[in-house]
Amino acid sequence: MNFGTANRAPLYAQVEDALASSIANGSLKRGSQLPPEDSLIERFEVSRTTIRQAIQNLAGRGLVEIRRGKGTFVTHSKITQELTHLTGFVEDMQAQGRRATSRVLEKEVIAATKAVRRHLGLAEGARVVRIQRVRLADGVPVSFDETYLPQSIGKKIIANDLEKEPIFALLEQKYGTPLVEAEYLLEAIVAEPGVAKVLEIKPGSAIFLIERIAYTSGHRPIDYEKLYYRGDQVRFATRLARGTPAKLRTEPSG
Repeated sequence: MNFGTANRAPLYAQVEDALASSIANGSLKRGSQLPPEDSLIERFEVSRTTIRQAIQNLAGRGLVEIRRGKGTFVTHSKITQELTHLTGFVEDMQAQGRRATSRVLEKEVIAATKAVRRHLGLAEGARVVRIQRVRLADGVPVSFDETYLPQSIGKKIIANDLEKEPIFALLEQKYGTPLVEAEYLLEAIVAEPGVAKVLEIKPGSAIFLIERIAYTSGHRPIDYEKLYYRGDQVRFATRLARGTPAKLRTEPSG
């Protein structure tokens, strides 16, 4: 493909526009891998530097994702996670028609920190089970989950294959621990190097942190989690009802 001289845009911008059009019209499907650099160089008859600049620009627009050691892939549309019911990652992905998988990084019994004890209602000196997992949607890392469970139930949970069995399902279906409600705290942060590495993003990238405490019967906390979601992959939605407006305070005139 030889770009016409009438187009005064830089070559990298012309390549960028051509690839963006292919994504928009479906020629390059969501989730598919872009052709290798050599193929793009031959197709567009431009230099390797031009191709790399065009791909970097597409990545900056969120149209493609560069996965280290794997290649460049057309991004899926963002996952919209509803914050209206207590659900787990697998349930959320199934609702989106996405394939959910997990990689377990660590599962161990540790001394509970003061913050973990407070969230789980545990006494000083208590020990907990900590589980660290990467959660993937269609093979793309979406969330890094750090789960804390009281030792008594946690030791039962980690005896299972946590890459195949969701913790929520195990609690409810295997160990008779219904999940009744949860508290969420969500904030926007930047990814520290350790989190960025497992999520395959650059340190300093924008991510969401959700702290979630799930309660079983009797308002007993049973599961405390810190969930780090990629900001380029996920957005959150909820619906709020309007409460009764407070009466406006009338200031006395002076």
